[in-house]
Amino acid sequence: MSNIEQLVKGESLDDIVTVFALIKAPPYLDMMISRYKPETIRHGKLQLTYTRLFEKGVLEKGEMGLAKKGPNWKAPKFVTENKYG
Repeated sequence: MSNIEQLVKGESLDDIVTVFALIKAPPYLDMMISRYKPETIRHGKLQLTYTRLFEKGVLEKGEMGLAKKGPNWKAPKFVTENKYG
């Protein structure tokens, strides 16, 4: 199992989007997450999560389709623990 597959299957959607929205545009996130959790796309969970994180101030609009850290951004536990390398 790849690190990405382990991450997508093992972490919350909020935590995944909190980190990867900073370095990948929404279409990439869509492909990456839907590959291992297709239900997130079918039921609109990914878009709802993305919108909620913007509303909470975790993410802000960045440049070139990427998000940037909002005033309420905190690194998820899997990042601070360097869980996936």
